[in-house]
Amino acid sequence: MERIDDFEHRRKHLKELPEEDLEKRFWELLEQVVDPLVDLARTHTTPSVERSVLLRMGFSSLEADSIVKHVIDHHLIAKGAGHVVYRVAREENLDIRTAGLRLGAGELWDKAGDIFFGTDTNSDQR
Repeated sequence: MERIDDFEHRRKHLKELPEEDLEKRFWELLEQVVDPLVDLARTHTTPSVERSVLLRMGFSSLEADSIVKHVIDHHLIAKGAGHVVYRVAREENLDIRTAGLRLGAGELWDKAGDIFFGTDTNSDQR
């Protein structure tokens, strides 16, 4: 099967454009392709992604797994496990590791609820 070469036909509308207009057009088209991916990444996560974030924050895989399970149980997965650890650490004036370990041990979840929901995460107000 031979490919029909229609390059000249497809590029007619671009042929006369100066280099800077071509570059501008390239970036506009690229944004159209990438923007939905960025929006998807911003609004969707998985336990695997959240564990990966915590691993990069210095937690072991067992510690990260425990934290993520609690994050899910307290309906905070959409906020991001690393974000939860960071905010609790900041609010409680703890280092990140200490805050994460305490969260993984089941502590400080009322504080996390206050931070993200204005109430504890065990209530029905979500």
